Amino acid sequence: MRFLSDLMASILEFFYSYLGNWGYAIIGLTLIVRLIIWPLTIKQQKSLKRMQEIQPQLKKLQEKYKNNPEKLNKEMLALYQKHGVNPMGGCLPLLLQFPIIIALFTVLRNMEYTGSPVFIPGWINDLSVPDPYYILPVLAAVTTYITQKQMATDPSQAQMMMFMPLLIGWFATRFPAGLALYWVASNVFGIIQHIIAGGQLGLKGELAPDENN
Repeated sequence: MRFLSDLMASILEFFYSYLGNWGYAIIGLTLIVRLIIWPLTIKQQKSLKRMQEIQPQLKKLQEKYKNNPEKLNKEMLALYQKHGVNPMGGCLPLLLQFPIIIALFTVLRNMEYTGSPVFIPGWINDLSVPDPYYILPVLAAVTTYITQKQMATDPSQAQMMMFMPLLIGWFATRFPAGLALYWVASNVFGIIQHIIAGGQLGLKGELAPDENN
């Protein structure tokens, strides 16, 4: 983790040397990260598309084996294997970002120069402390909700789609503004990537209808 923290600091300093603003440097870092995980984002989209396509079959299995959880899990696993679906595939880009988030948190916490020059005068004067006006936490919650909405393949996930954005927003009120900025920028870039990849893969952004109903 020390190596990753040092790498994050070096990349931030590189962008700062050209952009002259730590906020813009964080956005530049975020863009680099999103481009690196772009192939995984494409893989995520393919996994989501397959999950949408097998939703009618999953519902039938859930109804058929609702009183037999062990059999249900076995049949669902067989269905996933048959169609080449990885239920955790949609989580890979997020999981890969966790070490980066932790490293960036360490960097921002230890930086003594984030307050000069200011990111946005009158709003965020120091990226090493929480956003005083809670604008970034709100944006973090909203963009997280949009991201989850894009990745949803099951209506039963609705409660989670409400809980996670609120939790992220709450955390963002306590994190350094620079970390909240990274999260918001990452979500925005991710939303754009999802739209681009979705267009290429033919994703509709909604559950596939059950033709047998």
